[in-house]
Amino acid sequence: MNSKIKIFTGQATRYLTEKITKSYGINLGKSFVLRFSDGEYQPGYEETVRGNFVFIVQSTFQPTDNLFELLLMIDAAKRASAYKVVAVIPYFGFARQDRKDKPRVAIGAKLIADLLSSAGVDRIITMDLHADQIQGFFNIPVDHLYASAIFIPYIKSMRLDNIVIASPDTGGTKRANAYAKFLGTPMVIGYKSRDKANEISEMRIIGNVKDKNVIMVDDIIDTAGTLIKAADVLIAKGAKSVRAFTTHPVLSGTAFDRIEKSQLTELIVSDTLPLKKESSKIKVLSVADLFADIIDKVYNYQSISASFL
Repeated sequence: MNSKIKIFTGQATRYLTEKITKSYGINLGKSFVLRFSDGEYQPGYEETVRGNFVFIVQSTFQPTDNLFELLLMIDAAKRASAYKVVAVIPYFGFARQDRKDKPRVAIGAKLIADLLSSAGVDRIITMDLHADQIQGFFNIPVDHLYASAIFIPYIKSMRLDNIVIASPDTGGTKRANAYAKFLGTPMVIGYKSRDKANEISEMRIIGNVKDKNVIMVDDIIDTAGTLIKAADVLIAKGAKSVRAFTTHPVLSGTAFDRIEKSQLTELIVSDTLPLKKESSKIKVLSVADLFADIIDKVYNYQSISASFL
């Protein structure tokens, strides 16, 4: 079947989708959102999608309206007889709820997977899930991309000597180890304990960082508490400089002020989420070209394995 490709955007991720469609070389699909006085809304398409390969780009960060808009757009495309509907979710919200880690709590990531599947999506394209096992929550293909595809070339371009890769916590050791292996550098690990969510009571560093240029890698930066605490400990242990590479800049609360006052030399993030404001210490690298390339390969039924670093 010769199915035409169309790329649409949710309202929250228009800034990124416009860059993706420009990189791909097609016009952004025309859609609308009808709003009612009580706050209810109804997304729809202003052009036919019958028999088309439809890609809908929307990160599911807060508020939850962003998630629900994506679900409604998937449903609308299926009911309009789209050939295939692919949800491109650069930032997969609720991914931190990937297991039942205490009594009487929800597994939010599994619920989101069920909602997307029930809406009728045929495939998911996402980036740096907080937990890899979330792919297994779906019974449809999930293309899980890694920001290392854009971060590693940037690290190489900095031409730093005596680099050591660091994970700010034990949960990120697999990610840090992948960077360290690819770059041929040592790795250190941060060990943290919490009294409650978003509040660190203690942090220790496992490994030698004296006179090293430390590069921390993580998937999410939220309040920035972990990264800033780790940077303080690393500098105290004799590190020459500390930089952080994090895929999803949630940056809630006082995160921006904390970063400005921190001992971080630089924070490099991707544009899977819109940056709420500018900062002299924050540099944004775009994932638009990477997503455009993967969308093209999925549309043309080509292997995407070469795109992974």
